[in-house]
Amino acid sequence: MQIIPLILDFIIPRFCVSCGRKLKTGEQFICSNCFSQIARLSDKEIENEYNRKFKNSEFVSSYTALFNFEEGGKLQDLIHELKYNRKFGIGIFLGKILADANYDLLKKWDADLIIPIPLFHLKKIERGFNQSDYIAKGVAEKLGIPYYTATAKRIRNTPSQTKLNLLERTENMRDAFKIKKPSKIKGKKIIIVDDVITTGATVRELAKILKESGAKDIFALSVATPLHLFGSGNS
Repeated sequence: MQIIPLILDFIIPRFCVSCGRKLKTGEQFICSNCFSQIARLSDKEIENEYNRKFKNSEFVSSYTALFNFEEGGKLQDLIHELKYNRKFGIGIFLGKILADANYDLLKKWDADLIIPIPLFHLKKIERGFNQSDYIAKGVAEKLGIPYYTATAKRIRNTPSQTKLNLLERTENMRDAFKIKKPSKIKGKKIIIVDDVITTGATVRELAKILKESGAKDIFALSVATPLHLFGSGNS
C-alpha cells in the first residue's frame, strides 16, 4: 500500500458524496458500500433498451449503458455533484468505469472519435461546463481515442424533456444540432456519450445530423438509463 495516499487521506479526509462517510484509501467520490447499491443493467435489459430507443432508427448502430438510473439513488447523488457542485473528477471517474465495464464491446466498435452531447451555449455559460464532456474524457482516456467537444453544436435551447412523452421528446429535439466541422467526422465511426439516456430522442437527432454530415457509423454510450420511467423494453 502506498504511504502518500494514506498521509493525504489523514491530512485532508475525503467523504462519500452519497452517505458522507469518510472514504478509505483507494475509494473515489463514493464509498464501496454506496457504490455496491447502484444497480447494473443486465445484458437483456441493455438489449431491450437498444430495441426501444434505437432499433427502428437507421442512425444508431449499437448502444450500451452500465447502470439503472433511479430517482433518489446513489448514482443520482454522484451525477448531482458533477452537474451542480462542479466536481469534474466525478465525470472522468464515471467515464473510466463505463469504459472498463464495456471495454471489449467498445473496442469492437472500433470508433475513431467520441462526441459528448452538447449543451446549448447559454446553458453552458450558466452552468460553466458540460458534464458529458468529462464523462467523454474518461472514456477516451481508457480507449485511447480522441474526443471532440467543438464539432457538434446545439443551436436551439430546447425545453426540458422531463414532462414530455416519447413523441413530444422527438419533436422537441428536431433540428436542435449543427455540425461545425464536417471534415472532422466524414467517414468516421463515432461514439456519442451522455450521462443518462432516457428515450434516446436527443441521441437520435444528433446521430441523424452526424450521418447527414458524412459520418460512417454512430454508436451511443451512457452511464445510465432509467428503466422504471417507461418499463424496460416498452416501445
